[in-house]
Amino acid sequence: MAISYQVKTNDYLFSGLNEKFWIVSADMGYGHQRAAYPLKELSKGKTILNANTSSFASLKEKRLWKEMLGIYEFMSRAGRLPLLGSLLTKMLDSLLYIPNFYPHKDRSNSTIQVRYLKLTIKKGLCNGVIEQIRRPELPMITSFYSSAIAAEMAGHNHVYCIICDTDMSRVWVAENASQSRILYFAPGTIAAQRLQSYGVPEKNILLTGFPLPLELLGDRSLNTLKMSLRLRLRNLDPSGSFYNLYRDSINAYLKDCNEKPSDISFQKRSLTITFAVGGAGAQKEIGKQLAQSLSDQIISGNVRLNLVAGTRTELREYFNRVKKEITSDSENVSIIWAENNESYFNMFNHCLQSTDILWTKPSELSFYCALGIPVIMTPAIGPQEKCNQHWLREIGAGIKQLNPEYAHQWLFDLLNKGRLAEAAWSGFLKARKYGTYNIIDFLATGSFISSNDPLKR
Repeated sequence: MAISYQVKTNDYLFSGLNEKFWIVSADMGYGHQRAAYPLKELSKGKTILNANTSSFASLKEKRLWKEMLGIYEFMSRAGRLPLLGSLLTKMLDSLLYIPNFYPHKDRSNSTIQVRYLKLTIKKGLCNGVIEQIRRPELPMITSFYSSAIAAEMAGHNHVYCIICDTDMSRVWVAENASQSRILYFAPGTIAAQRLQSYGVPEKNILLTGFPLPLELLGDRSLNTLKMSLRLRLRNLDPSGSFYNLYRDSINAYLKDCNEKPSDISFQKRSLTITFAVGGAGAQKEIGKQLAQSLSDQIISGNVRLNLVAGTRTELREYFNRVKKEITSDSENVSIIWAENNESYFNMFNHCLQSTDILWTKPSELSFYCALGIPVIMTPAIGPQEKCNQHWLREIGAGIKQLNPEYAHQWLFDLLNKGRLAEAAWSGFLKARKYGTYNIIDFLATGSFISSNDPLKR
């Protein structure tokens, strides 16, 4: 099978695959859906199915999903509660437990979480979406472990699973992993090695990288990414200290981005910060503190602030109140909100093209450091985010936030020292950018080219 790409400015259309796929995610925060979104054009009907909102789901199954989502969202926000907060956080960590990476050892034995998931699937979890993907039966690509395991238990052929974090718990893998037929798209070496320790055969692990939106990458030369990064580095290095040290490296890797895309201004812009919370709406107060701290710079036009509310109406209203407290000038504070996930992801990706700093918890957005965007990390929620946090700091692409009330001081110290430019460059060089291309190539031909070149990995 062959695949071709048709590129029109920021419109990327896939054609040439002889068969379509069912693309399945879950409406459990944005992470699973964001991972599936770049592959939407490959799906039947160009839509992403959500396992927990399938029209084929029974009332019993919908209740199971509602209970799971309610528990997750409550515990995600519960860390702020006095007295009980730390206890509930520990409970969440135990549910999503990820063992220490070292020492390497066989961890293929089943766990309570794995057995509970299997029991829940037998009770009806994912029944609706499994029934849906039989009409017709096509290969399934999913970013949620429950639907992958449920599909295999139901005898579905050709199941692909996208790993959404740098590391994951045992629950992502079938009880008898060595006999499982699920193929995993791993975002990095840590995830790939972890899958092996859980008993997944090496032939079922594909080190592709995380699927990033093609509208932020451009073609295979990464022309859009390079263009955006060159402009971003200007904003992140006002003193020129970073460029003076790394000019040869910068010019070598960004040498072929002389033409500017029509939708990106190459005029110097205000320092643009995008603050994004998770799907549960946790940590929204940090956005308010940030806006208040930077209010003088926002009013003067030196800083633009994007407050990302996703699809949550109550969060949009909260950020609108924050905006009114700071300034009525819509030019300098923007609320990113949409009625549905697809529209939100489109808006968010457009927003990132002109973003200089991404301020967020270390969720799946950690992988977006590969675009050359420095990540200011809010406190991690859950073991998987702690793993992402560790990875971001290890590769030098993420910086732990200090007190957001004093961001007007420490943030500009980092800026003037070139530390934010350095984080942007580290993420660009060290994180994988070719995940979407590698996955598409594998689906089209059964293989993809693995490279150590920072521009082709």
